[in-house]
Amino acid sequence: MATILRVLSISSQRGLTLTSMPQFLAIQRLFCNNKLLNPISNPLVAKLLQVPNSRIKSALDSEDTSALKSFGDSWESLVISLRSTSPQKAHLVLEWRLEKMLEENVRDHDSFSELMYLCGKVQNLPLAMRVFTSMEAHGVKPTSSVFNSLISACLSSGNLVTARSLFEIMESSEGYKPNSDTYYAFIFAFSSLGNADAMQAWYSAKTAAGFSIDLQTYESLISGFVKARKYDSADKLYEEMMVSGVMPNIPILENMFEGLCKRKSFDQVKEFLKFVLDGGWEISSQMAERLVRLYVEVGTVEDMEELLVTVMNANQASEILSRVHCGIIRMYAGSDRLDDVEYSVGRLLKQGLSFNCPDDVEKVICCYFRWAAYDRLDLFLEHIKAYYVLTRSTYDLLIAGYRRAGLSEKLDMVMKHMLSAGLS
Repeated sequence: MATILRVLSISSQRGLTLTSMPQFLAIQRLFCNNKLLNPISNPLVAKLLQVPNSRIKSALDSEDTSALKSFGDSWESLVISLRSTSPQKAHLVLEWRLEKMLEENVRDHDSFSELMYLCGKVQNLPLAMRVFTSMEAHGVKPTSSVFNSLISACLSSGNLVTARSLFEIMESSEGYKPNSDTYYAFIFAFSSLGNADAMQAWYSAKTAAGFSIDLQTYESLISGFVKARKYDSADKLYEEMMVSGVMPNIPILENMFEGLCKRKSFDQVKEFLKFVLDGGWEISSQMAERLVRLYVEVGTVEDMEELLVTVMNANQASEILSRVHCGIIRMYAGSDRLDDVEYSVGRLLKQGLSFNCPDDVEKVICCYFRWAAYDRLDLFLEHIKAYYVLTRSTYDLLIAGYRRAGLSEKLDMVMKHMLSAGLS
């Protein structure tokens, strides 16, 4: 109890409350991942969503005790699922878990640490503090991992000052000194905010404390530098990582790609792409999108054709090939090279691929309208109908184009198709 009271006292002396730093609310998704439960497929989630808040705890009491004890990582998924639809129910589930742990006299650190971590998921710092004080009241002494979970809850709730106070308590302690994960929590928080200076300070503190920089830390640092538009710092850190023998992961490659593309460093992008492909990595959708956008902005259609050959030879996923194909079609359409547009569309379809977005289809349609090639447009629409479903915006474009051209028969046909597609 004394430890947590000291934390609150320090925070109070500094004139800051749990809600006094709104700029840190952007960290609310700090420690979230994608392990969500489908409320329909999971009976417990569905049950809790149906009952009123007043019956959440009794509903949990009625569940099989042994099944709940073996729930494991699913508690995290359960809380996240409830948070997205009913935050109050997520809070009540965590309260229930704390009550049960105290009733059963649970004394292992991991259970309390996990519960504080889950409190951070729903930004319930007061409950995380309650878990901590309850643990101490039961004679369970905190550990570094317990403090790390409480710091994570502070950061995800937007309370930097209490997180910092907890860190200072750890520094002055004997039994729960800051470890590598402690420093990483702060690095990741400031990376998410794009606060490069604060992130750099915690990075320097981590290395000064004698902790090595692992792949996870490099990922957050490079991401933070790119977000802050400090591309030279990201480049330098990336080189340092490679020299140290730490191989990048896909998020790091994506961030480096983003930095190069934002600087429109065309030659460097091509060189980096070669490194990625030669290393056997697969280009992600995010990387492909940025790559194609850069080629369209600063490259030539010949560069794009060369890119297509490169990714085909590297056996990249069909989604990536489709993006490059569509980039080529977009460039030909923008230059009113209709013959090349039709050839590229045919090449796309022959490979069993299709358009990625309505905008690419609409650029092709506009090219046909500028050429007044209405019969050829009919053939184009006929060819893609088995691969692509027209959207409302595409139908609106066709209607406007045929109306301007005075082609009433084609206009009527398009409107009938639109109605049959349920887009009246």
